[in-house]
Amino acid sequence: MILLTKLNDVPFVLNDDLIETIEETPDTTIKLTSKNYIIVKESMMEVVAKVIEFRRETNGAITLRKDI
Repeated sequence: MILLTKLNDVPFVLNDDLIETIEETPDTTIKLTSKNYIIVKESMMEVVAKVIEFRRETNGAITLRKDI
């Protein structure tokens, strides 16, 4: 799960397993496997970095992060 920010400055946590695609057009738009879309403030590369960091930290295991 990664912490992101909606365009209206509301933070939320996204299950990164649900990400299908990420595009910058120019806002960062995340398409989920449910076909829903979320637009976030973070850049495409920031989202990718957060997913990589989360998966490295958890090694695939589900844990509670203290920074959330």
